[in-house]
Amino acid sequence: MRTLSAATPLSLLPALLLGLGAGPLAAQEADHHAKPGHAEQGDPDHAVQGGGALPPGWSVRTDGNAASENVKVVAMGKGLHLTLGPAILLYREQNTGAGPFHTLATFTQTKNAAHPEGYGLFYGGKALDGKGQKHTYFLVRQDGTYLVKQRDGEKTTEITKGWVASPAVHKTGEKGTATNLLEIDHKRDPGKVVFMVNSEPVYSLDAKATNDNGAVGIRVNHNLDLHIEGFDVHR
Repeated sequence: MRTLSAATPLSLLPALLLGLGAGPLAAQEADHHAKPGHAEQGDPDHAVQGGGALPPGWSVRTDGNAASENVKVVAMGKGLHLTLGPAILLYREQNTGAGPFHTLATFTQTKNAAHPEGYGLFYGGKALDGKGQKHTYFLVRQDGTYLVKQRDGEKTTEITKGWVASPAVHKTGEKGTATNLLEIDHKRDPGKVVFMVNSEPVYSLDAKATNDNGAVGIRVNHNLDLHIEGFDVHR
């Protein structure tokens, strides 16, 4: 299965998959609902004007083989601006590697979502263009909570016990905006993976319980409008 990248227009994905004889991509669990299927929850993926392309070097995977033309990722200022219908994984080949790492990015949610939606970072990404995808992800959302979860194909496993409230997570204010610096630090102490929000550790995981090899990137749930700056990976 071919990985969708900046060199491949998003709108060509269905045709490429058909030509390759591939089936639909595996649907990913929505991190804000107990069950997948946003339309059933009265919250379908939004239509987005001007989507269907990526800045150079970036690749994307949509949840559930959703319409790729409703993904808008543009270079803006010192970072990227995302306007989404479907939820996505966003990553670069240059950020794939092995061993201890430190990754970070500053996320600004520009408006409240109809329902609290998660955004953040992932690591250990493998087979991201197929049904056997694997990764661990760390998200926060507008209600001041965070989540750590692992995915292995169709299966997801909670690391934290669902969404956990933390004063370190900035909630959206009256204008519906909030800025949060997220970090995953597996470099300072290679025996641990530490998840941090606004420089405060909120959760720590034994490195033996997770896989640090693979792609490191960005995870954003559906219908969010975000500005992201300072994304980087240090190994």
